[in-house]
Amino acid sequence: MAHKQSVVIIGGGPAGLTAAWELVKEGGAEQYDVTVLEETREFGGISRTVKHNGNRMDIGGHRFFSKDDRIMDWWKDVLPLQGAPSYDDKKLGRHHDLEPGGPDPETTDEVMLKRHRVSRIFWNHHFFDYPISLSPNTLKAMGFKLTMQAGFSYLKSVFHKLPETNLENFYINRFGRKLYSMFFEGYTEKLWGRHPSQISADWGAQRVKGLSILEVLKNAFQKLLPKKRSNQEVETSLIEEFWYPKYGPGQLWETVERRCENAGVKVVTDAKVVEVRQQEGHISSVVYQNAAGERTELAADQFISSMPVKDLVEAIDASDTPAPKDMTAVAEGLPYRDFVTVGLLVKHLRLRNTTDIPTLGNPPIVPDCWIYVQDPGYKVGRIQVFNNWSPYLVKDVDDTVWIGLEYFCKEGDDFWNMSEEEAKKFAIEEMTRMRVINGPQDVLDAHRERVKKAYPAYFDTYAQMPDLIEYLDSFGNLYCVGRNGQHRYNNMDHSMATAIEAVGNIKSGKTSKRNVWSVNTDKSYHEKK
Repeated sequence: MAHKQSVVIIGGGPAGLTAAWELVKEGGAEQYDVTVLEETREFGGISRTVKHNGNRMDIGGHRFFSKDDRIMDWWKDVLPLQGAPSYDDKKLGRHHDLEPGGPDPETTDEVMLKRHRVSRIFWNHHFFDYPISLSPNTLKAMGFKLTMQAGFSYLKSVFHKLPETNLENFYINRFGRKLYSMFFEGYTEKLWGRHPSQISADWGAQRVKGLSILEVLKNAFQKLLPKKRSNQEVETSLIEEFWYPKYGPGQLWETVERRCENAGVKVVTDAKVVEVRQQEGHISSVVYQNAAGERTELAADQFISSMPVKDLVEAIDASDTPAPKDMTAVAEGLPYRDFVTVGLLVKHLRLRNTTDIPTLGNPPIVPDCWIYVQDPGYKVGRIQVFNNWSPYLVKDVDDTVWIGLEYFCKEGDDFWNMSEEEAKKFAIEEMTRMRVINGPQDVLDAHRERVKKAYPAYFDTYAQMPDLIEYLDSFGNLYCVGRNGQHRYNNMDHSMATAIEAVGNIKSGKTSKRNVWSVNTDKSYHEKK
């Protein structure tokens, strides 16, 4: 019998679990001995689903859409698309275009629903289209004076381009200084804790390169034509339909984890990697620690890491052969933005549905998946309306509204260190002041969830990432994948694609890792999230 290659995968999020399944599916378990080490007891990373008193929270919101057909097929293989024409329309919710021949979501748990994307901006107690558009509603809410200022400001940006040396200039070149100051400057600083002038333009190039006033106008014009453009032809931030697991994104990753274990993958939870040991220029083993502080060493032929680059280099440095000091300095300086979601279960929203889109509830609720709070007068960054992502996330979808308030912060700051009760009180007060709810009397339940290292940031030592990549790639049997594994603000599909590329290299014996690192460098359709 041929020797099985042993592979250790660090992290049970989208990248780690994708790598595990790619190695063992279709008989791969005969060739690979795979172990997944997950630091927590949950799977999916930031793409997990949090369960609280019968309701479910999606951490950050995850639209299942990709321009990579491999990923779309991968998702559909795990959770088939909905399709049966017979079920309770009110319970399923709005915008449920059916796929013929698919499973009935009323009787089948493992299913993906087709959802209609609606997101808007809340600014100065007005709703604007997201991404910002020049629709009649937008112009009416802005007023004649602001509209003229924004228009002339945009025309100036068309003929006078600024050097894209930072994120501020990147936005001004695409929207003009007036719209930038209204809708991007304050929100970006809220998100990252830094002014856009201090952030690399790489972030904008990765997330919203294809989005501009011209693209918005082009998309609006195309909607008037008889022939509908496919999602492949539309800038990602303008996509209007997406797939979504019946019980949230965590359902998909929990299903993948079960498949992996059934195929022979060994999955170890409560396994925090604290040392990465090397020998003769290759990684030889990792040491992980459980909740009781007990340590275990695990040797392997190949290693795939989705743990934060910062922690990976620290684990290398903790071994008998420390990392070079200049590399540890780069890794230690890599910044992150942390994340807090406060879920509020309320009787109803004060916001009225002024659109022509039918919604659930009594009275009906606004149709938004997300409401972006661009107004700098509020700390909350976005409001998720879970009812609209999937009615199955809400225990009583007809008579309650389950919302998630997203706050961007830094681990250890005043907001992060609030007690759960203080965070809930803060969130309720903001929603009352924003006129989203009437007051505390409308709140039936609440839950606070904190997420470390949710967003890799593009400042401080980020500019030196190429040097760190070169060092990590010098270990021939180490592959860095995923959002935190590459310190890139990947979408979920890009995280998965990095894992697929890494596994392809392992199977083929390809030594260059350029394909793994270049997954999202085309910068053509990343969405600001």
